[in-house]
Amino acid sequence: MSDFLLPDIGEGIVECEVVEWRVAEGDTIEEDQPIVEVMTDKALVEITAPEAGTVTKLYVPQGKIAKVHAPLYAYQSAEEGAKESAEEVAEESSDNTRSPASDAAEISKPPPSTPSPSVEQSTPQCPTEGPACPVKPPASPAVRRLVREHRLVLADIAGSGKDGRVLKEDVLAHVKSSHAAPSDTAHHTQGKPAVGQSGPARVEPLRGVRAVMARRMVEAATTIPHFHYGEEVDVTELLALRERLKPRVEALGERLTLMPFFMKALALAVAEHPILNAQLNAEGDELHYFAQCNIGMAVDSKAGLLVPNVKAVEQLSLLDIAREVSRLTQAAREGRVDQADLKGGTISISNIGALGGTYAAPIINAPEAAIVAIGKTQWLPRFDAEGAVQRRAIMTVTWAGDHRFIDGGTIARFCNHWKASLEAPETMLLHLA
Repeated sequence: MSDFLLPDIGEGIVECEVVEWRVAEGDTIEEDQPIVEVMTDKALVEITAPEAGTVTKLYVPQGKIAKVHAPLYAYQSAEEGAKESAEEVAEESSDNTRSPASDAAEISKPPPSTPSPSVEQSTPQCPTEGPACPVKPPASPAVRRLVREHRLVLADIAGSGKDGRVLKEDVLAHVKSSHAAPSDTAHHTQGKPAVGQSGPARVEPLRGVRAVMARRMVEAATTIPHFHYGEEVDVTELLALRERLKPRVEALGERLTLMPFFMKALALAVAEHPILNAQLNAEGDELHYFAQCNIGMAVDSKAGLLVPNVKAVEQLSLLDIAREVSRLTQAAREGRVDQADLKGGTISISNIGALGGTYAAPIINAPEAAIVAIGKTQWLPRFDAEGAVQRRAIMTVTWAGDHRFIDGGTIARFCNHWKASLEAPETMLLHLA
């Protein structure tokens, strides 16, 4: 029997939440088979089996916290299982080959002398009247050890072997059935709350990504003075360009959204206004400027808010960015983002408009300098240069900047540069390397 210890699954991670067990006690497992999903501070991690065998015990229930380097589950390797099965077969064979003469000799043995009443008995005796003493069913030492590990009573387990012998499979089946059948008491207590009952209807611990998000949002909102700046962007021409490019991109097996255009235009604006790609150090006395523009995008995943980032956007083509956006979005929604994709961001985009929002006041993803919230695009009437009313696609955006070193004029000029690239997207061709 071996214990599987929760391995080191990330830098600085000391515990994680068990999200879902993919196996139950008694299940047979293969090498590299997914066993359990755990949630760290960063993402969802799938843990696989180190070797083939049988799961004998799950130490950490679903929804509870597991500690790194502590036992997560116990299992019996396939080699150990084969050895124990051979021992059980040998014991059964030994029982079956006992001669009648040896049984008769054992019966004819004189009974042990009755000890004096003054001698203290260490073993309880059966009463002379009333029900007979319970007889322990036969079982191998390995099976008895398994029964002790699960804190079971051997007599409660129905044996399927010869003469009622309890086998390992009987113990595991008993464990599995006892976990699967909830008690009637538990069933009846899960009713509606009593009339007039006070307090919350449900209490859910804040763990994993959501706990980190709560801590970081409080930290950013209370330590960074936010300056918000709103603007409208006419994306009529951008939408038309995307429609022309979509068939070519789809022919390559990719999906083209507006996000690659937002990112590419942002990298061009950062090149003209590098302070938006800088970060203030912890002491607040130095600005660190970054050569690469690593743009993060907020993703609403099942694990919580994740902000993976596309590295070195200034060096990528629109198609390259589209591939990265698709990869990171899928990984984030599944909760399986690599740690490297979550680190090193320099500026972020929150496309809240994809869910229907028009305006938002985003919170900076510290220690970055700025973030933009993109609202939904609406077809609205606008006047052209000659005063005629036209139907235009208008997108609202709201910037939040770190007001400790970014003033209103800086973020306005930066936004104007970004807006110009989006309203006339063909101008971005001038900056192709």
